[in-house]
Amino acid sequence: MKTIYLDNNATTQVAPEVLEVMAPYFHELYGNPSSAHTFGGQIAKEIREARESAALLLGVDPEEILFTSCGSESDNAAIRSALELNPEKRHIVTSRVEHPAIKSYCEHLANNGCRVTEIPVDNEGNLDMAAYEESLTPDTAIATIMWGNNETGVIFPVEEAAALAGERGILFHSDGVQVAGKIPIKLKDSNIDMLSLSGHKLHAPKGVGILYIKKGVRFSPFIVGGHQEMGRRGGTENTAGVIGLGKACQLALANMEDENTRVKGLRDKLEREMLSKVPRTRVNGGQAERLPNTSNISFEFIEGEAILLQMDGYGICASSGSACTSGSLQPSHVLRAMGVPFTMAHGSIRFSLSIYNTAEEIDFVVDTMPPIIEKLRNMSPFWEEKAKSCGADKMPF
Repeated sequence: MKTIYLDNNATTQVAPEVLEVMAPYFHELYGNPSSAHTFGGQIAKEIREARESAALLLGVDPEEILFTSCGSESDNAAIRSALELNPEKRHIVTSRVEHPAIKSYCEHLANNGCRVTEIPVDNEGNLDMAAYEESLTPDTAIATIMWGNNETGVIFPVEEAAALAGERGILFHSDGVQVAGKIPIKLKDSNIDMLSLSGHKLHAPKGVGILYIKKGVRFSPFIVGGHQEMGRRGGTENTAGVIGLGKACQLALANMEDENTRVKGLRDKLEREMLSKVPRTRVNGGQAERLPNTSNISFEFIEGEAILLQMDGYGICASSGSACTSGSLQPSHVLRAMGVPFTMAHGSIRFSLSIYNTAEEIDFVVDTMPPIIEKLRNMSPFWEEKAKSCGADKMPF
């Protein structure tokens, strides 16, 4: 049975070109790039070139790129640094729909003396910019707002949000994990002070990430040790991972047009077919500006986990929200913040595509999903009650 992978916001396959450039650094070129000898020192050149590739993707200077282990480390490091360097400021501004790497860390800080303001979103997932602007105070150490939502794909106006923070002398950080390679990024022209990326979301391996730190922004290291990363992060570099991420950044730039044309077209076809073939269905955030690869679809009166189990039987991989909250019985905090009705939120599936998906795969999914939904609804007492009252095929959303 062929696997149809539509869970790329959770993780992506390592691109063949990335795997190829990484391979020598596991066995043939295994030296430490900090070594004085030629065997190790030659690897430092490859890391410099990877840094240049990452900088080109983000539109920044290479020295503004800090390699980390993942997006979560980058997120935590940015917030921690802002608080440590401004001990008199104990206020953090964020949104209600952040990834757990931000949300959980802010909750931890709130339990340890910080004040956290979570900005609401409307029913399409758009950030309340008036509430955001009002929340910025002299006590605010940092504002951290994601660029593209990992569950719905809704894009936030982070450049505008960064400018508002900058006018007040407040640091601004964005979790940009989902946007890399999907929309153009030119950080040099923005007021964004720090931005996080994760390699495994753009066809690089797991275990490597980036924290962009704007030139002139003070930074306190999250990991203290050796002189690596210009003294901003101790520890021997993940050489193969960094070099692979550099190649992935090159590919992301080259494939961005495909993401915004062909991949977006596949996403749109998936949504059209689902809405036309399956009653009582909605696209969450469908009227907002979104990432081209992401679709969050709710099927009323059934459980998302039951849908995923049925899909898995056909080799279709998707998710019911963030992979970092998988296993929770609670509806997505993102959909709850958007005011999605409980009976819809519980039956939500996130489809996230990549450049490796094909039209044939989407055709298979849109042919397979309606019978799955019908089968599960026929087993649901809530659906049966609704169907008797007004007819399942006539029930408007």
